Amino acid sequence: MPYIPNEMVQELDHGKQPINAGELNYKITQLIVNYLPEIPCYQDYNEVVGVLECAKMELYRRVIAQYEERKIEDPENIDPYEDLEEIIFGS
Repeated sequence: MPYIPNEMVQELDHGKQPINAGELNYKITQLIVNYLPEIPCYQDYNEVVGVLECAKMELYRRVIAQYEERKIEDPENIDPYEDLEEIIFGS
């Protein structure tokens, strides 16, 4: 957990949108802390981890994979998997 200055915590807690990874981590952590019951059990923790994993996978599937595909097709970029794909799948 990145630790951020108290004044930034106050701003984030009052609606400021995060602008860096530390602030985003704080906001996500606050959502989780507020979601968990007063005395969490394993099931509660398991649910939170599952939600985070699914959100991560959906972000990758819907946004990041498309971004990566565009970068692969850009002739300015080198595809480090190209040789491996040729070995595995043939040309």
